Amino acid sequence: MPELPEVETTLRGITPWVLNQEIVAINVYNHAMRWPIPTEVNDLVGLRIEQTYRRAKYLILRLSNQQHLLLHLGMSGVIRVVEADTELFKHDHFEMVLHNGRALRLNDPRRFGCVLMAGHKPEEHALLSQLGPEPLTDEFDGGWLKNHAKNKQLAVKNFIMNNHVVVGVGNIYAAEALFLSGIHPSRAAHNIALKRYQLLANNIKQVLSQAIMAGGTTLNDFKNTDGKPGYFKQHLYVYGRQGMPCFKCGSTIANKVIGQRASCYCPQCQT
Repeated sequence: MPELPEVETTLRGITPWVLNQEIVAINVYNHAMRWPIPTEVNDLVGLRIEQTYRRAKYLILRLSNQQHLLLHLGMSGVIRVVEADTELFKHDHFEMVLHNGRALRLNDPRRFGCVLMAGHKPEEHALLSQLGPEPLTDEFDGGWLKNHAKNKQLAVKNFIMNNHVVVGVGNIYAAEALFLSGIHPSRAAHNIALKRYQLLANNIKQVLSQAIMAGGTTLNDFKNTDGKPGYFKQHLYVYGRQGMPCFKCGSTIANKVIGQRASCYCPQCQT
């Protein structure tokens, strides 16, 4: 599944091609996504894309009438900007044709992605209104984590993967940040000191920033907007390395199911 760095990479890839461009056509080849693509998207023709940004793993386009279009890649989605006359790929479900002769296309084999209208105030949309802070902002720090961990019995890995606590910390990056912080993924969230939460928050920022700079992580079928894969996978310390030696201490990387997700960790380095 594309995570926050992959979505940020997609945003940076499409922005130079779509910003300030007029929409000259909308083509919906399959309405049956996670939620049906609304017919209102046809009203976007003639509008200009004034801003592109990301909230959690959602891409948001602000249009010249101050309406907003919400895009999500789902489990396997890819957004590409191609020449408008490029032949359609299998699973191309949505297309926005631009005045510059380019087309933004959403390709999603599993159809768990979405294309939705988000009105004049996207922050009030049901999918966005309850989200926690962005992890790369000053709002998110160790104090935020410590305050929200009070009386939380759940495992810290599940805690930091909760989008109500902080957005965009998926399974890969949670595992890596916990390893760098020396925190066992199943430790109860309430049972972690402020100092360790400060370290964890800093490492979450570091891991996500490095992944964004590397162009996202190549896992399964993610490709960024120019078709090239991300390259963060080569830097992973624990994720997907069960049974292999820890790069720091040489112990065997263990794997435990926590919250129905595989959780790799070093039993020696993480306590």
